[in-house]
Amino acid sequence: MTFNGWVQIALYCVLVTLFVKPFGIYMAEVFSGGRTVLSPVLRPLERGIYAVAGVNKKNEQHWVTYVVAMLLFSIAGFASLYALQRFQAVLPFNPQGQSAVEESLAFNTAVSFVTNTNWQSYGGEATMSYLTQMAGLTVHNFASAATGIALAIALIRGFARRSAKTVGNFWVDLTRCTLYILLPLSIVVALVLVALGLPQNLGAYTEATTLEGAKQLIAQGPVASQLAIKQLGTNGGGFFNVNSAHPFENPSAITNLIEMWSILAISAALTYTFGRMVGNTRQGWAVFAVMGVLFLAGLVPCYWAESQGNPAFAAFNVDSTPSPLQSGGNMEGKEVRFGIANSTIWATATTDASNGSVNSMHDSYTPLGGMVPMVNIMLGEIIFGGVGSGIYGMLLFAILAVFIAGLMVGRTPEYLGKKIEAKEVKMAMLAILILPLSILGFTALAVVIAPGLAGMSNAGPHGFSEVLYGYTSATGNNGSAFAGLSANTLFYNVTLGLAMIIGRFIMIVPALAIAGSLAAKRIVPPSSGTFPTHGASLRRPARRRHPDRRRSHLLPGPRPRPAGRAFGDAGRHALLIRERSHGNAS
Repeated sequence: MTFNGWVQIALYCVLVTLFVKPFGIYMAEVFSGGRTVLSPVLRPLERGIYAVAGVNKKNEQHWVTYVVAMLLFSIAGFASLYALQRFQAVLPFNPQGQSAVEESLAFNTAVSFVTNTNWQSYGGEATMSYLTQMAGLTVHNFASAATGIALAIALIRGFARRSAKTVGNFWVDLTRCTLYILLPLSIVVALVLVALGLPQNLGAYTEATTLEGAKQLIAQGPVASQLAIKQLGTNGGGFFNVNSAHPFENPSAITNLIEMWSILAISAALTYTFGRMVGNTRQGWAVFAVMGVLFLAGLVPCYWAESQGNPAFAAFNVDSTPSPLQSGGNMEGKEVRFGIANSTIWATATTDASNGSVNSMHDSYTPLGGMVPMVNIMLGEIIFGGVGSGIYGMLLFAILAVFIAGLMVGRTPEYLGKKIEAKEVKMAMLAILILPLSILGFTALAVVIAPGLAGMSNAGPHGFSEVLYGYTSATGNNGSAFAGLSANTLFYNVTLGLAMIIGRFIMIVPALAIAGSLAAKRIVPPSSGTFPTHGASLRRPARRRHPDRRRSHLLPGPRPRPAGRAFGDAGRHALLIRERSHGNAS
C-alpha cells in the first residue's frame, strides 16, 4: 500500500461523486419528459421513432403490460442475436472468415447479452465477425442497459406516484434512455478513446513479423465504439479475449481511469435521479452514501490483500515490498501499466456494478483479494450495481429493512410515505432469495457430475471457487470470471445461460409488481411514528414534498395539519384508544 495508490483511489472516488448530481438531475428531466440541452436536436428524432413504431407516448402501461412489453422485447432480441451468430459465416463484414457459432455457445452468448450479463465463453477476436460484434453485441449492449434503466425508473415511479394505475410506458422509457443518455455519452467516450489510441476500423487483421522472425496476427476492428457502451452500460463484454487487460482496449493509465469512471457513472447518478423523482433528494444521497461505504468496505481490504503479496513466496525469499524499482505486492495476473491500486479499483467496481469487464485476472488474486469480487456479486450487486438493476436491487433491500426495523422498534413500516405491507415484502423476498437458490443449486450440480468437474482447471478449494464464482457471476448478471473455468462446453453453456435468465427476469418481475402496488397507494405524510430513512439519525423526518409541488406552501388550498407535539397523529390515536379501553375517555 502506497501513498500514490491512495491518491489514485481518492481521485477515482471524487470523479464518480462529482458526476452524481448534475447527471442525476439530467436523467430525472429525461424520464419526466422535460426539456434538456439535447432536446432541440433529439426531440424530432424521438417523435419520428414513435411514429414509425406506432407508439403513443401519452398512453402509459399497467405494471403487467410493462413486464410483458419488456419480455417480448427481450425474446425478440435473443432470437435476432442467436440467428446473427448462426449465420455470420454467410453475412458481410467478416474479413477473417469466421465460421458459424456453435449452437450451445450461440445460445449462451445471446442470453448473456440480452440479460446484460455479457459472460463470454469464447475469444471475441477468434469467434465473432465484425457484423456480429457491431449489429449484435454492441446493439444489445445499448438495448439491455436501456431496459435495466427503464425498469428502475418504473419502480421509482411506484414510490413517487399516488393512487396511480400505471408505472410509465416501456417503449417510451427505452427510447428516451437510448437517445438522451446512452448514445450521447457513448459517442463522447468513444471519440476520446479513439484519440487515446483505441482502434476503430473495419480492416482485416494485420500480419506482423516478430523480432524472432515468427508470424503474428494482430487483431483489430471496431473496438472503441463497443468498448464505450460496454463500460457505460455496465455490460462488460470485451472485443478481445482478455478484455480490458488488452492494450487495444485499454492502452494507458488515462484510458484506464476513463473506463473505470464509466463503469459507475450512470449507476451512481441514478441515486440522485431517484431522490429527485420522489421529491426527496436526501433519500437519494442516503442511498448513495450506503453504496459508497460498501464500496470502500470492499476496496480497502482488496487493496490491502493484494499489496501484501503472496505469502507462499516468502519461503523463496521473494521481496514483495514496494520500492522505486518494483511495485511490490501480488502482481501475478495484473498489468504492469496499471499496478495494484488500479487493478483492485477495477476489480471492486466491476463487481459492485454488474459490469464484468476486467483489467486483471481474478483467478490470480490472493484469497482475501479474490473473496471481495465474489462477495460483491453475492450481495446482488446493490453497491451501485448495473445501470438500473443496482438501484432497484438496493430499493428491495430498503423495503425489507424498513419493514423489519420498523416492526422491531415500534415504528410504522413506511418508505417514502408508502405503507410497506405483506405483498411488497413477499415480492421483495422472492426477488432476493432467487439469487442464492440459483447460485447454490447450479454450483452443487456442477461439482458432483462429470461434465461440471471437467471444466475445473484447479483441484480442491480453488477449483470449487472457480465454479462458484461462475454461477455467481451468471446469476448476478455480472459476466466476470475467475479465468480458470473452461466454460465453453454444452453443460456450462446451457446451465450458465439458465442462471442468467433466472437472475435477470425472476428478479425483475417481482420488482415491477412492487412498483405497481406502491403506485396505487396514497402517500401518507410523515409523523413521529414514521421510521426515518434519509440519514443515520433517528430524528423525526422532514415533511416530504411531492415532486410536482416543491413550493406547496405557495399554492392555494388547505395546508396539511401538523402532527401533535408529544405523540403525533399515530401516537395520539393510540393514546385515545387506550384511554377508552380503561373508561377514561369523555
